[in-house]
Formats: sequence, C-alpha cells, structure tokens
Amino acid sequence: MELIVVTGLSGAGKSAVVDVLEDIGFFCADNMPPKLIPTFVQLIENSKEKRERIAIVTDIRLGGSFKDLFKALEDLTGMNVHYKVLFVDASNDVLVKRYKETRRKHPLMDKFNGSINEAINNEREMLMPARQIANFIVDTSHTTTAQCKEMIAKLFLDNPQSSMRIRCISFGYKYGIPNDSDLVFDVRCLPNPFYIKELRNLTGLNERIKEYVMKWPQAKNLVPKLLDLIDYLVPLYITEGKSQLVISVGCTGGHHRSVVFAELIHEHLSMNGYLLSVNHRDIRK
Repeated sequence: MELIVVTGLSGAGKSAVVDVLEDIGFFCADNMPPKLIPTFVQLIENSKEKRERIAIVTDIRLGGSFKDLFKALEDLTGMNVHYKVLFVDASNDVLVKRYKETRRKHPLMDKFNGSINEAINNEREMLMPARQIANFIVDTSHTTTAQCKEMIAKLFLDNPQSSMRIRCISFGYKYGIPNDSDLVFDVRCLPNPFYIKELRNLTGLNERIKEYVMKWPQAKNLVPKLLDLIDYLVPLYITEGKSQLVISVGCTGGHHRSVVFAELIHEHLSMNGYLLSVNHRDIRK
C-alpha cells in the first residue's frame, strides 16, 4: 500500500492537490481525525476491495485533535505501514488574498476576533512540526492548477504522462459526433470499403478491411500527418492539466475507416506510456 498523509495550511490548495491525486489513481479521504487514520488503514487492508494507493487529508479544521497526528504516524510505523507526508504551503500574502477573493472563513478566525493575519500565523506555528517531518512540500503560492497537477504527477507517478487518460473512439457521422469529444478527425475523405461487396459486412477490426483502407496513397499520406499532430497536441493538454482526452475518428457508418484509424491511433499512443482505451461506438449498428 502507498499511503500519503496530506496536510498543510488552510487555503493553500489541499483540495486541488487531492483532486490531482484522485485523477492519478489514489483513493482519497478528506478531513479525517488523526486518531482514526490507523483504524482506517487497517480496514482498507482487510477489505476485499484492495486499495493500493491511499491519500488521507488531515488538518486544523479538526481543532485540538490535530495534535494526535504524530501518535497516529507512530502507530502506522508500528503496523509496518509505510507512509509519506505531503505538506501543502503558500505564502501569507497569497493566503490572505485567496481568503479575500473567495470570502471563505479561516478555521481559526473566530479565535482571533476576525483577524485573518493572526489566524494564518497561528496556524503556521501549529503546523510547523508537521512541515518539518514532511517528505514533500508543495508551495502553491505562484502555481496554476495545471502546474500543481504537473508537480504532483512528477512526485507520485513513474511516468507523468499517465496522469491523463486518453480514449480513442470510432463513430459514424450518420449517428452523430460523440458529445464528449475533444479532438475529432473525419476520415470520410478516404475510399470506402462499403462499396466493395465482399468487404461490406466486415469491420475495421478485420485485417482485410485494414489492408484495403491503408493501401491508398491518401491514407498512407494522412497517417504521419495525423499522428504528428496528435503527438504535438497531447503533451499540450497534459501541460494544461487536463485529466481526460477523447480522440474521436468518424466515417459514414462507423464500421470501417474510422475503426481502422482509431485502432491505429490507439496503437501509436500505447508506445508512449499513456493510459488508454479504445471504443468503437457504432461498429454493431
């Protein structure tokens, strides 16, 4: 089990960090009292549904019980559970600005008669021991959501490219473009096997259809241009923090040409370590 204990300053972006952790495959639990962490981990370990990657958020929203964190970490060590602490930080000026913009209330504000600066300073002092033992410190003071995602992916993924899931879909224009498409490519410009009697009832998964579609100069010239464009675009989407990308390829009925090209794109991307799936929406229609 890979266990990440997430803590840090209120307003620093723990929620955004947890969103990223969920996107890259962590099972996340928010606002957990430290005393319950060992019990929760034990329940997960004994569950039939195994969770290999877990992230637990605990912070001063819990009030005085946050001080139990260090005892909980000792208990985890005694259970031979290996954990790492991720501390999310931001500068005081940035935190004040965020609270002003969002009009959210700092958890310690009432304690300091509404003074946001005193609340932040007190929280920073309370969290200093946790910061000192942290394995990772992520400062979000000057990062965008996309940059935050990139940082977390680099920390917890062997291959940061797998932070985004790509779906390749073939479809027929006669049935409409998939409504979740991000990139849509139209291959109706290529010769259609439908008009060859012995090929009509086959699909693009059949080798004979693939050979027919790919034998034409139009297809041979299209392939490198199409793959080059995809290779250029996908990293840009990753850099922008996108967690899912749907690449749709359409032909008239969704049986032949689109299937061949969706499979070709899927095969090409699989060599680059992306999380992939392929679906032929209209192949049986």
